[in-house]
Amino acid sequence: MPSYEEARAKVVEVVRERRRAAAAAERLEFASNPAGALGRVLAEDILADRHYPPFDRATRDGFAVRAADLAQAGAKLRLIGESRAGVAFAGTAGAGECVEIMTGAALPRGADAVVMQEHARVDGAFVFFEQPAKAGQNFVPAGKETRAGQVVVARGARLGYAELAMAAQVGRTQVLVAPRPRVAILPTGDEVVDVGQTPGPFQIRNSNSISLAAQVALAGGEAVRLGNARDELGELRRCIERGLEADLLILSGGVSVGKYDLVETVLRQLGAKFFFDAIAIRPGRPAVFGWCQGKPVFGLPGNPVSTMVTFELLVVPAIDLLAGREPQPLPFFKAKLARAVQQKAPLTHFLPALVSRDGDEVQVEELPWEGSGDIGAVVRGNCFLVVHASKLKLAAGEWVDVLPRAAGLGVQG
Repeated sequence: MPSYEEARAKVVEVVRERRRAAAAAERLEFASNPAGALGRVLAEDILADRHYPPFDRATRDGFAVRAADLAQAGAKLRLIGESRAGVAFAGTAGAGECVEIMTGAALPRGADAVVMQEHARVDGAFVFFEQPAKAGQNFVPAGKETRAGQVVVARGARLGYAELAMAAQVGRTQVLVAPRPRVAILPTGDEVVDVGQTPGPFQIRNSNSISLAAQVALAGGEAVRLGNARDELGELRRCIERGLEADLLILSGGVSVGKYDLVETVLRQLGAKFFFDAIAIRPGRPAVFGWCQGKPVFGLPGNPVSTMVTFELLVVPAIDLLAGREPQPLPFFKAKLARAVQQKAPLTHFLPALVSRDGDEVQVEELPWEGSGDIGAVVRGNCFLVVHASKLKLAAGEWVDVLPRAAGLGVQG
């Protein structure tokens, strides 16, 4: 049984080798609707149209000077004008002269330093300086951030607010983006009813369809919800065949070893090749990955927390690759354990947890939970505490690995 690291690496290896050529990229106008481009994968390099900054740009309010005039404290310079953002000083700062300057304004010709206004005193037409100045202080030289023609956002990048701001800065109103992978979602089980129905005493609503659709969207895919398939071979086969029309198929439930766990049976009938059918984690051990009719297929456990965890570990890198993006490392970070934790099963455990801040220190605490069906524990938390199989007993105060939820981590404190 592979570790989650080995299983994730196998997913990346198989999808990278076997994926089909992506559909044609599309040109997307984002200037009027930036939200429409969020999460899309860039299918071209974006280049700088000019140097940035395009001029020597002041980073402080103060006075533009020639550093040679301020070799020592106590210098006195004549004030000859001002430079403000968008309106540069037209003249040249000569020997013994200075120009008042605002943050973001262009450095006047002749000047090579900016002295902060806190270190100067204006007296009529003159400015007295308390400190010496050094050439290059308090301004960014033209082209220091970006050179004309330089790649500023690379092909394969996921477009977030910073990437879109950069595209806008270099004059782009449209971007070429890869198509979103279509991800079919098929929960299974006789006990599952639609979320809008009133369940019977032994039934549950189809929450996995909702959580998986949300996770697919966060990962950059387009969710195709197929409802629910009952535990009956004919119906399950028909639903799976529909799911295989998408770029990737996710099933939840029916992947364990029970009498009515039929997913693997049907997939084998359809010619699937399996690469693993369990991984050494809890929750989420009975996770399946295969390839069927040219498409990657995941069989995730039916319990909701198991489904959430295995999606983040296994499905996200497959969606990345299908979208033309290199898979990203899992975003683990370190936090200090607030209370001791001990697990028995020799697996890697992903426990619902809460990260908070105590002064300058980030702490994490396992939340009480009732197993992999307890969605409420995930809602009350903001991350998963990782207890590795190599060390199942952790003492309070130890630094441990934490996996944030995909929707973002809100650290309390």
